Amino acid sequence: MTTSGVSSYNPDFDEIITEAYERCGVQVRDGYDVLSARRSLNLMFAEWANRGLNLYTIEQRQVVLVANTFEYTLPDDTVDVLSAVIRTNSGQSDQQDITIDRIGSAEYLHTPNKYTPSRPAQFYVQRTVPAKLFLYPAPDATQQYIFRYYGIRRIQETGAVTNTADISFRFLPCLTAGLAYYLAVKKAPDRIAMLKQFYEEEFARAAAEDRERSSYFAVPTYTESY
Repeated sequence: MTTSGVSSYNPDFDEIITEAYERCGVQVRDGYDVLSARRSLNLMFAEWANRGLNLYTIEQRQVVLVANTFEYTLPDDTVDVLSAVIRTNSGQSDQQDITIDRIGSAEYLHTPNKYTPSRPAQFYVQRTVPAKLFLYPAPDATQQYIFRYYGIRRIQETGAVTNTADISFRFLPCLTAGLAYYLAVKKAPDRIAMLKQFYEEEFARAAAEDRERSSYFAVPTYTESY
């Protein structure tokens, strides 16, 4: 049996848009049809941020902290912060990553003196655009601290139709099915129910596969009752 030997299929947006319109039983006729599809794709990418974690959007990032400064602006594409550490003595043999706890807005608001200098032990993320990071205590001047974190970033928008999607290849079927559903709302109302069901099934399959493979152990807690 002869195979292609190639496993890099990654269609550009022009192909995806054409396929989605075909599923709607509609032909792409002019530039406005393409513009409408690109708009739907960008809206769908925003919707995916509300559906939970997409591992391909998680990146390790860092903020170099400044003494006595407790507020920082995160990159514009930040959706949220998952976990974080405070790194001390970066690049040296005694480098350490120390756990820092996340707190909520009310807990941070009620912190009496936000300028208290020490190694930061807590952080609060204000999910505005752009997102803001607040640390407590404020970094002191005894050494250089780095806030290292895993952050969820936004999926990049479509741009030109010759671009490819900023997603894992495993989400290509879901992307095409989702666009077909979005376009059916505008172009093929008789196919909305069918294409929506297909989209949800494709997303469920992709999301179920989009997970870490690390081992998980559950240890029950035993307490005696008297």
